[in-house]
Amino acid sequence: MIKTEIKTEEAVALAASLILSGEVVAFPTETVYGLGADAFNSKAVKKIFIAKGRPQDNPLIVHICDISQLSLVAREIPDEAYMLFAEFAPGPLTLVLKKNPNIPYEVSAGLDTVGVRIPDNKIARELIRLSSPIAAPSANLSTRVSATTAQYVYDDFKGKIPLILDGGATRVGIESTVLNLVGIPAILRPGAVTKEMLKYFVKIDDKMKDDINAPRSPGTKYKHYAPVVDTVMAQDSHRAGISYIEKEKNGEYPVIIGTEQSIEGLNLFRTMSLGKS
Repeated sequence: MIKTEIKTEEAVALAASLILSGEVVAFPTETVYGLGADAFNSKAVKKIFIAKGRPQDNPLIVHICDISQLSLVAREIPDEAYMLFAEFAPGPLTLVLKKNPNIPYEVSAGLDTVGVRIPDNKIARELIRLSSPIAAPSANLSTRVSATTAQYVYDDFKGKIPLILDGGATRVGIESTVLNLVGIPAILRPGAVTKEMLKYFVKIDDKMKDDINAPRSPGTKYKHYAPVVDTVMAQDSHRAGISYIEKEKNGEYPVIIGTEQSIEGLNLFRTMSLGKS
């Protein structure tokens, strides 16, 4: 079994050396924690799928440290891509572009496209700068809720990966918006960057959806974000509190999960923040 360590950002050089040697490392971004490997190393990328229990036909997103690395992973890049990255990057926006041949089959699930983003997290960007563009899905077991702290990553991957970089709780708490720029622009996966924010830069077709048989975006084909406990969706914080009390009366140990704003005032209950809305 692999010894899994949690280290602070001072270990970013060590993490980079592990990436370059073909290992998988977990690292923080502004959205959720990522489970990363060298995007050009097919053997290393395969380790991600094994560790997560992830289907091979579910593509990964390539993370770059700045716009200068974009041509390393994509080709025939449209002007809209540069315009969107200038406005929203670093940040929670992934663009689906035509794939550079340097990107192996395993990253793109055999497609001619690849999702690319620039994370808004200095630890993530420094890791990429010191190593390579990094292919990374969220750092959780397949179908589980995405990890927003290093401890949550450890709970899922203890004994499976050598290192987790601890950057504290993530700010956004949900995966990036995925916008397809190959063909008709379309949002394949919603996220913190909304259609309202994007419409000033590109005309989006609401009717276009991802191909369920050959998805260009992760998170559109298989079940995702499934908690391992019974879960109740409450319409507001008051009803969440009522559900919490009812479960406690039944001898259960509930937690109220929500954005910082939605759980504000619920100090009497156990809560977990998914970040700002």
